[in-house]
Amino acid sequence: MAKIYAYVTHADGVADDVAMEYIEAAKKIDSSASVTAVVTGSGADLDKVAQSITSLYSEVIKVDNEALAYPNAEVVRKALCNILDASAIVLAPHNTFGMDLCPGLSIKLDSAFAADAVDFEGVDGTSLKLVRQELGGAVSTHVTCDISAGAVITIRPGAFAPTEGGSAGGTVVDKSGDAGDLTSKRRFLEVVEAEVGDVDITKSDVLVSIGRGIEEEDNIEIAQELAEAMGAVVSCSRPIVDAKWLEKSRQVGTSGQTVKPKVYMAMGISGSFQHMGGIKGNPYIVAVNKNPKAPIFQVADVGIVEDILEFMPALTEAIKEM
Repeated sequence: MAKIYAYVTHADGVADDVAMEYIEAAKKIDSSASVTAVVTGSGADLDKVAQSITSLYSEVIKVDNEALAYPNAEVVRKALCNILDASAIVLAPHNTFGMDLCPGLSIKLDSAFAADAVDFEGVDGTSLKLVRQELGGAVSTHVTCDISAGAVITIRPGAFAPTEGGSAGGTVVDKSGDAGDLTSKRRFLEVVEAEVGDVDITKSDVLVSIGRGIEEEDNIEIAQELAEAMGAVVSCSRPIVDAKWLEKSRQVGTSGQTVKPKVYMAMGISGSFQHMGGIKGNPYIVAVNKNPKAPIFQVADVGIVEDILEFMPALTEAIKEM
């Protein structure tokens, strides 16, 4: 079995939550696998991240270079090609950066590529069986991937159970000197912070988030009443912003805000990976949707098949009575 590597993304000295999910994903590929984490970056933040994940991984490879100070897929790809073993299986997050990095990485490594894996069904010889979702999660596809020459696979954040930091007692291995030439045709310009509106949803412990199931703008008041009863804040998925019913600062997702609440109430939200990509920290997810096959139910702690326009007022009344 090829060696499994997990590329761990990070920001401000903190590893992204998907770092805790790679372990479970790797176990589904090979139950006896030992996973090596790889982190790239520069300076004290990189050292902090590398040390923090030694509780999860027995080995953490770090590559420290000024060219890696900002996430540039072209540069990271060059570094990884020089430090990874031949026929490696590489796991990376399925987000905008991962999709920028991984297709080209698989070509450079001359290995297979599979995107947006939500489950693995094990290995049969040199064939890895994995599950992807199509059509916004309405259809699951079972894919066979030839890993005889390795593979690069993006993992959907939130699809695998997180492994809490334990006693792996890992060691940090510095391979900065092996990264090679990291010149790039791309040039970093600036970081553009997401706009903050009248309410900062990133600071809320409880979010009542609405999607297409709200049906019309006037019904947002129903969600607002529930949020007030719960001491929560109203957020939304992209279609609500596109309809101009709520401001962009209320949008949760890869093209909106990244939130880390303790409780996430998904009201009439299908649960596309773009939306779920904005939810971090393993919150308690309650999903209400009329469609029993909505993808959100696959990640929800509690799933309720119901019309949100009937459910939300009833829940509001129940809370007020309490």
